[in-house]
Amino acid sequence: MKYFIPFLLVICLFNACNKKENKNEILVKQYFDYFNNHEWNNMANMYIDSAEFKDPTLGNEIVKQTRKQIIEKYSALHAIFPNLKDKIVTIYKCGDNQMVVEFTSSGKAADNSTFELPICTIFTFENGYITKDFTYFDNFEEQ
Repeated sequence: MKYFIPFLLVICLFNACNKKENKNEILVKQYFDYFNNHEWNNMANMYIDSAEFKDPTLGNEIVKQTRKQIIEKYSALHAIFPNLKDKIVTIYKCGDNQMVVEFTSSGKAADNSTFELPICTIFTFENGYITKDFTYFDNFEEQ
């Protein structure tokens, strides 16, 4: 019996840590479901009012984006690539409030040109919302 209580405490602590990890992983999967279903309003509502972004399409510096700007950005991208999809390769837990997601984005334009782009994003969560979205991919254009 004297070993049962410490054992029970260890199990409870382990489960508490796993719940936090699972919560952020669930949020990441929900984010990609919204993306793949082109539910830009729902996806944007996963962010705080003005989140920090690091994204090659926005320049080299950290840029604040509102939910409205997020919706506009992805709506414009969707207009070019109507079948835009992301496929998660791997999700990594990084600390208590960050998840790193490796994924492949693909789509086909109206002129039948296609793309497939490997991407890595670091999401930072606070209180169930995305506060930072730091995305990395090769944005090099061929001459």
